[in-house]
Formats: sequence, structure tokens, C-alpha cells
Amino acid sequence: MIPFLRKRFNANYTAEKYQTFLRSIGDRCGTPVKFRLCETPCFFPKALLDQMSQYGEELIRQLDTPSYHQASAQAIPQEFNVPNEAPHPMFVQVDFGLVRDEAGNLQPRLVELQGFPSLYAYQAALSQAYIEIFELDKDLKYLLSGLDSDSYKKLLGRAVVGDHDPENVILMEIDPWHQKTLPDFTLTENLLGIPIVSITDIKKQGNRLFHESAGKPIPIRRIYNRAIVDELIRKDLKLAFRFTDDLEVEWAGHPNWYFRISKFSLPYLRHVCVPKTWFLDRLERIPDDLPNYVLKPLFSFAGLGVIMNPSAADLAAIPEDKRPQYILQQKMNFEPVIETPFGPTKAEVRIMYIWLEELLPVMTIIRMGRGQMMGVDHNKNMEWVGSSAGLYL
Repeated sequence: MIPFLRKRFNANYTAEKYQTFLRSIGDRCGTPVKFRLCETPCFFPKALLDQMSQYGEELIRQLDTPSYHQASAQAIPQEFNVPNEAPHPMFVQVDFGLVRDEAGNLQPRLVELQGFPSLYAYQAALSQAYIEIFELDKDLKYLLSGLDSDSYKKLLGRAVVGDHDPENVILMEIDPWHQKTLPDFTLTENLLGIPIVSITDIKKQGNRLFHESAGKPIPIRRIYNRAIVDELIRKDLKLAFRFTDDLEVEWAGHPNWYFRISKFSLPYLRHVCVPKTWFLDRLERIPDDLPNYVLKPLFSFAGLGVIMNPSAADLAAIPEDKRPQYILQQKMNFEPVIETPFGPTKAEVRIMYIWLEELLPVMTIIRMGRGQMMGVDHNKNMEWVGSSAGLYL
């Protein structure tokens, strides 16, 4: 999208450089990356990234109201309603696709948003690896809000660790060693000095939590939560604590915001970048152009349960008691804007925010694809697709 950078990259690309890049990422993470990495980064005009960052903030601010806070309380399952909720989410992700308006200009359109951490350590390492391994212009940047690598590390450390000893802060996940996001976990551990702990290894004494290291009990003062609730439910895990317990622990990203800032929030948003969206149980009539919509469960991960081009029968098949847990969203025809050897390719742009004293966009995650959706399952056996980085001058 910055034409001279795209042409230069494509002309200088070699399969050998890509293999070197893959080895470098594995070495930096200390573990294999088990999802597909795209052969190329994306070169975005800074003005477009600024527009998406601004739109994202405007959307988040729309949800930062007493009325939405009251409405979204119903999104939190009773068994996962964690006490001492923070007044706003610490980590927010806003995903955009790009469409062309009537004048032919590219415009961002919202895909979804979530109040949950993303790949804050991994994405910085990935972006830097693209620049170094492919010997790109040293003036290219990937951090936003005027951040550099040192100030970003400090900001992330303040968010995750706070004022605690890193020994007493954990990155908590379900069986983290077998998650595809393990590379982010290992990089977070190395960057911030906090241990990775499986949620099933956490012990409880009174209202305090601890885990063991080298046979020694280590008190947990703060939790960087990466555990997805629907996976907890699906695996029916038995834990030593309940999320509803009033624990003597801080949350780096309070879990309730996973539910509040989610697909649940889409029908409440009013913005030029937001497609029409309804809760399925509040849909007064089925749209005449139903194949131009997407049916989505509210709380699924990685595209599970999403039905593209739904039929009236698909809608009718959702049981009455489950209908409040689905949304019907207008489908956007995202423009393929990245020129590759396999033809123009779509890019989905995630703006990542950290909200401490102020709401700051910090970086992007890019997913490239030529399938109906951006997930790996919809882009199988393709090249120049997958996880990528957004660079700008």
C-alpha cells in the first residue's frame, strides 16, 4: 500500500530469506511458531493507521458509559463474574478490514473488538524480525503513539507487572505449553521476567493464590490472564479456585472485560465504520439479502461456530434459549490491497491498545488471506497469507 516499498520487497524476495526469517522467529521465541507466518509484512500509510487508531478509540469510548456498563452486565456468566472489577479494560483489540467507498478511497470497517490481551510481546519481535531479516528500510516503524522499543517495554511492564516483584506475577493460561500462542508467552516471560503458569497448577490457601517453583510455594500477587473462558468450559477443568472468589490478587486485565468488550458490544455501536448488527433474539425480521450477513456466536475463539452466508434455516436451527448468544452482522466485501505473486490479498488490521492513565494504540497485528475469512482454516494450502506485521514510514 506504499507502492515503492511493496515493489521493492516483491522484487527482492527470495524463498531463502523467508526460511531464514522463519528460523529467526523460532530462535527468538525459543519455541516453534505453529501458525502460518506470511512471507511479507504490510506497508501502510501512517494516515490510514492513524484513522483506524482514532476509530478504535471512538468505539471504545462509546462503550465507556454507565448505560453500556449496565447493559453489558448480562454478558458476564454468573460463574465467571470476578469481583473488584477495574473501571476500564487494560488491553483492547479492535480489528478492521478495508473497503472502497463510492469515490474509490479505502475506508476501515469494523470486524470486531475484544477487551482481552493479544500478542503484545510476540508481535513486536515479529515486526522487528521482518525489518532485520529482509534488510528493510531502517526508518520503518511498527510501534504507534511515539513509542520506541524501550518505552514500549516500560509501558508493557507497567501494565503486566505493575509495582510487584516479577516473581509474584504470573502469565496464566490453560495448558500453556500446548497453546499456539506459546511463542508470545515465552517472549513475555523473557521480556518481563514473569513465569508462565498453567491455571490447573495454581493452589489456594484462604483467599490467597500460589504456585510452586523448584518445590517452593510462590505467592501470586498479580495475574496476566490469558485463559479463554470458553476453553475452560469446553474442557470442564477442575480448579483450586473459583473466579467468583474474593481473592487477594490483582488482575493485569480484569477478566470481566473479556465479556463486556466483545461481539456482545457490536449491536450497541453507532459509527460510520460499524456494519449493521443485531442480537439474533432481537431481530424483528430476517433481511431480504440474508446471504450478505454473517452469523456469529458471541463467545467463541478463532472463528469457531461462525456461519458465512447463512440461510433462514441456519437461523431457525438456533434454539430459542441460545439465540441471545448469537449476532447477525452485515458482511463487508473487504478489498484485496496487498500485491503479492499470487494476486491481490486481503489484510485484516488489529489495532492493539494499552489503557493505563490514557488509552494508547501501541501496535498492529496483521492477518492476510484470500479466503472467505482470515483464519488459517480458510486459507489452507496458500502462500503469502497468514500472520504478518504492519510497518510504516
